Amino acid sequence: MSTPTPTTDGADEALQEQSAPACVMSFNASDPSGAGGLAGDVSTIAAMGAHALPIVTSIVMRDTAEVFDHHALDADVMVEQARSVLEDVTIAAWKVGFLGSAEGVGAVAEILSDYPDVPLVAYMPNLSWLEEDAQQAYLEAFRELVLPQTEVLVGSHQTLTDFLLPDWDSERPASPRELAVAAGEHGTRFVLVTSVVLPSGKKGSDQFLDNVLASPQGAITGEKFERFDAAFVGAGDTLSAALAALLASGAELHAAVGEALTFLDEALDAGFRPGMGNVVPDRFFWALPPAEEGEDGGATPGDEPAADEPPKGPRHVH
Repeated sequence: MSTPTPTTDGADEALQEQSAPACVMSFNASDPSGAGGLAGDVSTIAAMGAHALPIVTSIVMRDTAEVFDHHALDADVMVEQARSVLEDVTIAAWKVGFLGSAEGVGAVAEILSDYPDVPLVAYMPNLSWLEEDAQQAYLEAFRELVLPQTEVLVGSHQTLTDFLLPDWDSERPASPRELAVAAGEHGTRFVLVTSVVLPSGKKGSDQFLDNVLASPQGAITGEKFERFDAAFVGAGDTLSAALAALLASGAELHAAVGEALTFLDEALDAGFRPGMGNVVPDRFFWALPPAEEGEDGGATPGDEPAADEPPKGPRHVH
């Protein structure tokens, strides 16, 4: 006598859908160092409790110190990757990183345009390693095709200034609001500007870097991070992926930015150096076993951390 094959009724299917994590599609480069790119996005999105749908845009040859070369994927290959998944899975947010080429930007922008209600977090990395003609073509395509669809543009103060205000010649640094105004002229709603150097007028103020969410109307929220000597790779991808995952899970923008910045700060605190280059954020710092008493990484009063050591101890400043 055969045993009946169990079936799943409608209630069970509904429960499975409700318990599934929010899905975030990430367009980014394959980074063999694991510091940033898709590797960084997948680990960050998973750490935030969402599910990553990684779309390879290019293959970057790099280590933890520098980029040596890259090979952009054919735009049709990128589109086929994304369309195959989008026909099957409902997504709740986009994360856009390095798209490989101007043609790649155009292909991704066309996909994004088919889902105007899905929030897009776009990260602009430092692309100084690209050849000048390729870099300019990429930036122009990104400016015209991706920015109009972007909810939040993320990047360092210097990178966003070079991208959004290339003719800025004032001795005064551009403010986050001025960057937001420039981005807003292309349709972007908000900018999240990192590593904003604070004025050195007050004693000790040069020890901190500000991180500010701004709209064309002004600064909205932000957090200060303590400046330190260690250099990181993958921080921007971590922050933008965390923000996309939080928005996908239904968090309001103001709260999502605060939580994403806190996550980045703690990931940097727990950062590690897997090779001879820069420090990589530890996106799973929260899963580490608790330190033994007296081994919490805190500095002894009067001690100064070595310049080549990863940061230790809390640095977050509200």
